[in-house]
Amino acid sequence: MEENNRTDKEVLIKGVKRLLLCLLLMFAGPILLHISFSNDDKPLYIPLLVLSLVICVTAIILLFVGINTIIKSMFK
Repeated sequence: MEENNRTDKEVLIKGVKRLLLCLLLMFAGPILLHISFSNDDKPLYIPLLVLSLVICVTAIILLFVGINTIIKSMFK
């Protein structure tokens, strides 16, 4: 049985979409974090801080998952 050495394009596109979402979150997270640190006297300080930290962690996780998906599409 001959193995197909071609890149799985559907999985590659899925990985690129994850990386694009990661890029969006990489900008949104630190911006929200800066906004929350500059307004520490406001009542929404803690929820905004938690939200921005969750967004930053999600961006890091999506980065690793997206790269792993792209590598799987190329090397199976």
